[in-house]
Amino acid sequence: MAAGNHATETPVETPAARRARPSADVDVVVAGAGPVGAVAATALARAGVSVLLVEASAECQEDLRASTFHPPTLEMLDSLDLLAPLLAQGLKAPVYQYRVRATGDVLAFDLSELADITPYPFRLQCEQWKLSRLATERLGAQVRFARRVVHFAQDADGVTVHLEAPTEIEEVRARYLVAADGANSLIRKWLDVPFEGFTYPEKFLTLSTEWPLEAHFPALAYVNYISDPEWWHVLLRVPSLWRVLVAADEDTPDSELLSDTTRARVFDRLIGNPEVETRHRTIYRVHQRVAARFDHGRVLLVGDAAHLNNPLGGLGMNSGIHDAMNLAEKLVAILQEGADAATLLPRFGRQRRAVTRSFIQEQTKKNKAMIEASEEARRSVFAEMAGVLRDPDKRRAYLHRQAMFASLEDAAAIA
Repeated sequence: MAAGNHATETPVETPAARRARPSADVDVVVAGAGPVGAVAATALARAGVSVLLVEASAECQEDLRASTFHPPTLEMLDSLDLLAPLLAQGLKAPVYQYRVRATGDVLAFDLSELADITPYPFRLQCEQWKLSRLATERLGAQVRFARRVVHFAQDADGVTVHLEAPTEIEEVRARYLVAADGANSLIRKWLDVPFEGFTYPEKFLTLSTEWPLEAHFPALAYVNYISDPEWWHVLLRVPSLWRVLVAADEDTPDSELLSDTTRARVFDRLIGNPEVETRHRTIYRVHQRVAARFDHGRVLLVGDAAHLNNPLGGLGMNSGIHDAMNLAEKLVAILQEGADAATLLPRFGRQRRAVTRSFIQEQTKKNKAMIEASEEARRSVFAEMAGVLRDPDKRRAYLHRQAMFASLEDAAAIA
């Protein structure tokens, strides 16, 4: 029998065995203290649900992958009293730009136009680990670090979760288990869930620097996507650093990509200065994948455990937080109001999987295709986008969609 099947099927029990089965230690175990898991645990705890957040690492990792928070995500964080301290640590970025490297043409979109529908008409540029640390500090004793979920078994009344601790295997009994344990989710693997999609045939290299890149480009925004068929790149500002994202040949050894030679070549090509120093150098393999199902009885997948996409557009972390908030709302209704789990949890799965496929996956693929397009294709795409920018109605609809309001409305409409 497959391990995943063993982890999910409900065993046949005798009445005596049912009476002897332990009650829950907590209502919900959330695996993974990244931004998605930390938000899920915070939302549950604030609603009065007993929750345990477990993290495999000894502390919240300074992961530099995500740094953009979209307006509806900021509204969600505000509802959890997490936004004010995050705003103090980030940069407000109402304008984001699409630039053409060869011509210097710039298309600038301004989220300030959405001020009538949101109190936060901007992207917040702030490293994701700052949210994770803020949330876990607030949760206090409800967090256990150096605890990795290595196995679980669910039955009609709950889930028995086995945690690898530094010196032993701990056992926790919960009513539900939320998998926010990332792209390599062990929980998803135990469930034996198909993770459908593909891996891009290149690596993504991110270099961060304190060098003032804004001095080299006129009117540079905090978020910039630079189109070029030979060498596309992304320039993102966080409070103390510029992050430069470029594509790299998958056959190039990581040691070479992380070398001073590569760093010098990137900045020589970017601004004509090979002497720029960096603070971080990171390589990612990038995927477009979606789990075949997000809800598995008492075990639920959210964030990177459920879906992966390329980082162009800053949609991955935000959609994961939207997963977390959607699921938390339904678990609160089930645990505190007696709502029907057999109805609400599959609805969570349908809602979040549908918008992941219809918007998150498709938009990120379009974003990549646009900035790496051939010269002829690029002219056509940018001419179309310039038309959107000139038309007030089209521009507002575009901003509404890119800011992720439309995806939340689409999810809410799914029964």
